[in-house]
Amino acid sequence: MDPGIDGLETYKRILKLHPHQKAIIVSGFSETRRVKEAQKLGAGSYVKKPYTLNKLGTAIKNQLSK
Repeated sequence: MDPGIDGLETYKRILKLHPHQKAIIVSGFSETRRVKEAQKLGAGSYVKKPYTLNKLGTAIKNQLSK
Protein backbone atom coordinates (compact mmCIF):
# COMPACT_ATOMS: atom_id res chain seq x y z
CA MET A 1 0.00 0.00 0.00
CA ASP A 2 1.10 3.54 -0.61
CA PRO A 3 2.31 5.48 2.43
CA GLY A 4 -0.61 6.96 4.33
CA ILE A 5 -3.09 4.55 2.77
CA ASP A 6 -4.64 2.00 5.11
CA GLY A 7 -6.73 -1.09 4.45
CA LEU A 8 -10.02 0.79 4.48
CA GLU A 9 -8.88 3.30 1.87
CA THR A 10 -7.43 0.48 -0.23
CA TYR A 11 -10.72 -1.43 -0.05
CA LYS A 12 -12.70 1.68 -1.03
CA ARG A 13 -10.46 2.13 -4.08
CA ILE A 14 -10.86 -1.52 -5.03
CA LEU A 15 -14.65 -1.26 -4.74
CA LYS A 16 -14.66 1.64 -7.22
CA LEU A 17 -13.05 -0.67 -9.78
CA HIS A 18 -14.73 -3.92 -8.72
CA PRO A 19 -17.94 -3.17 -6.79
CA HIS A 20 -18.54 -6.77 -5.66
CA GLN A 21 -14.99 -7.57 -4.58
CA LYS A 22 -14.82 -9.91 -1.61
CA ALA A 23 -12.26 -9.35 1.13
CA ILE A 24 -11.31 -10.28 4.65
CA ILE A 25 -9.38 -8.08 7.07
CA VAL A 26 -6.09 -9.27 8.54
CA SER A 27 -4.16 -7.08 10.95
CA GLY A 28 -1.85 -7.13 13.90
CA PHE A 29 -3.72 -4.20 15.41
CA SER A 30 -6.87 -4.21 17.50
CA GLU A 31 -10.23 -4.14 15.77
CA THR A 32 -11.12 -0.48 15.20
CA ARG A 33 -13.96 1.62 13.87
CA ARG A 34 -12.19 1.58 10.48
CA VAL A 35 -12.44 -2.22 10.49
CA LYS A 36 -16.16 -1.92 11.25
CA GLU A 37 -16.52 0.62 8.41
CA ALA A 38 -14.81 -1.75 5.95
CA GLN A 39 -17.15 -4.52 7.07
CA LYS A 40 -20.17 -2.26 6.46
CA LEU A 41 -18.86 -1.83 2.91
CA GLY A 42 -18.78 -5.61 2.46
CA ALA A 43 -15.48 -6.85 3.86
CA GLY A 44 -15.78 -10.07 5.78
CA SER A 45 -14.18 -11.39 8.93
CA TYR A 46 -11.49 -9.65 10.93
CA VAL A 47 -8.59 -12.02 11.60
CA LYS A 48 -5.98 -10.81 14.09
CA LYS A 49 -2.33 -11.71 13.69
CA PRO A 50 -0.83 -14.05 14.59
CA TYR A 51 -3.38 -16.29 12.96
CA THR A 52 -3.49 -19.97 12.18
CA LEU A 53 -4.03 -21.34 8.70
CA ASN A 54 -7.28 -22.82 9.99
CA LYS A 55 -8.62 -19.41 11.09
CA LEU A 56 -7.49 -17.77 7.86
CA GLY A 57 -8.94 -20.57 5.74
CA THR A 58 -12.26 -20.43 7.57
CA ALA A 59 -12.51 -16.65 7.08
CA ILE A 60 -11.77 -17.01 3.36
CA LYS A 61 -14.24 -19.89 2.95
CA ASN A 62 -16.98 -17.95 4.74
CA GLN A 63 -16.44 -14.84 2.62
CA LEU A 64 -16.35 -16.77 -0.67
CA SER A 65 -19.60 -18.54 0.21
CA LYS A 66 -21.51 -15.24 0.51
